[in-house]
Amino acid sequence: MNGLSTVLILVGLFLLGGVISFVKQGMSKSIITLLGIGATMALLAGVLRLEVWN
Repeated sequence: MNGLSTVLILVGLFLLGGVISFVKQGMSKSIITLLGIGATMALLAGVLRLEVWN
């Protein structure tokens, strides 16, 4: 695992925690959707950048 993939995965998990928190608080669905998309993109980018696939 290189540094960038680690950072992307951590950012994705942080955003995923924000999604869970916002759902519990009953926040706006558009904010939750935007955070969810960002979390998915960050996690996917981090996983795809792993050096396991080479």
